[in-house]
Amino acid sequence: MKIKELIVVEGRDDTAAIKRAVNADTIETGGSAIHTWVIEKIRLAQQKRGVIIFTDPDYQGERIRKIISKAVPGCKHAFITQEDGTKKGDIGVENASPEVIVRALADVRTEMIESAGEITAEDMLAYGLTSGGDSKERRIKLGEKLGIGYANAKQLLARLNAFQIKREEFEAAMQAIDKERE
Repeated sequence: MKIKELIVVEGRDDTAAIKRAVNADTIETGGSAIHTWVIEKIRLAQQKRGVIIFTDPDYQGERIRKIISKAVPGCKHAFITQEDGTKKGDIGVENASPEVIVRALADVRTEMIESAGEITAEDMLAYGLTSGGDSKERRIKLGEKLGIGYANAKQLLARLNAFQIKREEFEAAMQAIDKERE
């Protein structure tokens, strides 16, 4: 499987994991201290071939994703779950199997620069995503079902709308989550 876009990862171990799964070029951020020349490289890649941000499913990975998204609007995003990216207590893309990486790249989402989405804060509350003892677990499951990763309630609402998740897709995912609990 050949990927046209350049895939932004955190380090060389992530690059090795990507290359085991697909034929693709990567840009490595070199960790969480992203230099301006790396951002410029990503910006040029976005203009020429497109970019897929594929960072670790942890705090630093999300921080890097946000920095790049803000500096280079309109990127695509690939996500894996913490479970799929964990090996011996270490969390990262480098720990994901080739099958998980292929699936994540097949399910990329494009962030819309100007997004007036369909999902509201009221929807989040109505579906138990913002309050209640199991709201975090529900957000985790929703992120997995929609392939958009885990986020806190405020970030999840922004992500649902930035990725232009349709109300029907959102409601179907929530119904599936509720059905699994029965």
